[in-house]
Amino acid sequence: MSAAALALGPAAAQQWRPPSQRPTAPSLNQPPAPRREARPAPRPGYVFVPGHWRWSSRQRRYVWEQGDWVRDRPGLRFVGPRWVLRRGEWSFVPGHWVR
Repeated sequence: MSAAALALGPAAAQQWRPPSQRPTAPSLNQPPAPRREARPAPRPGYVFVPGHWRWSSRQRRYVWEQGDWVRDRPGLRFVGPRWVLRRGEWSFVPGHWVR
């Protein structure tokens, strides 16, 4: 970051960025709290992934994605999608499998 940007503080960090450097979500707007979903009965061979908020650039707001079933991957554990605050910006972390 340039000396001028440092002198201007957080406002300078919010300036225009080329598309390749823009976050995929509104980095300064906190997502709503997760909705409570009824957890369906277990299905053999599947893992239920809870719903989450995603940013719709077309609608310019958060929209709720309902939970769904994904095929189980033996030996792995699914970590659900979530929003995290990193250095003052909200970032979406998609769900993924871990050992």
